[in-house]
Amino acid sequence: MVDCGVTCAKYSVFLFNLLFALTGIAILTVGAVIFSAFNHYENFLGEDLWSAPVILMIIGGIVFIIAFLGCCGAIKESSCMVLTFSLLLIVIILFEIGIGTFGYVRQDDLNNALDKGFNQTLNNYQANQKEWDLVQTELKCCGVNSPDDFTPKVLNGSAFPRSCCLTLKIDEPCTKKDATQKGCKTSLLNYLSSQSTILAGVAVAVGLIQIVGLGYACCLYRAFRKNYEAV
Repeated sequence: MVDCGVTCAKYSVFLFNLLFALTGIAILTVGAVIFSAFNHYENFLGEDLWSAPVILMIIGGIVFIIAFLGCCGAIKESSCMVLTFSLLLIVIILFEIGIGTFGYVRQDDLNNALDKGFNQTLNNYQANQKEWDLVQTELKCCGVNSPDDFTPKVLNGSAFPRSCCLTLKIDEPCTKKDATQKGCKTSLLNYLSSQSTILAGVAVAVGLIQIVGLGYACCLYRAFRKNYEAV
């Protein structure tokens, strides 16, 4: 018969893994929201940066599955399932540490990636005018660094982008003088940096939950094995 200590550990693991499963859903949701809300910025972000929300969704799904396995193992008092859960949790923790380290090391590449994305689309402005109008309207910005980026060569005879002059009336022509002076690269960079800070906080919280859950799972595994051997 399972003693009180095993019972407490069992339900503690279950509760921690239930919370862990919810964090997995939260991570998946965050990735999905970022993907759906900013998929029109793909041309400016580049493929490497745009893979981030996809990775978040994959990690969220994996976390949920692992947490579900841990809950089942605790309730069914299966030492095999608890051990499998513990090993998978160690792998996911190491993977998250690796992803976090990689992201920290390459954070300076974000500015370079945005530079490349914005300049490439600006050099072919006529083909990317719709994307530029969208980003300038949503972020209330103009050009890569300023309205000066819209040179006659870039515009190729076209009028100055109306999306740069959101404060003017529709019938008023948009000129460089009236345009928003804030560049779009800085606006997008600031937004991504703020979101990265939020994600880092979420990652730390999830990591602490994972470590505590792993400790409980190891204790539960030993308790299950002792009770199994005592039978």
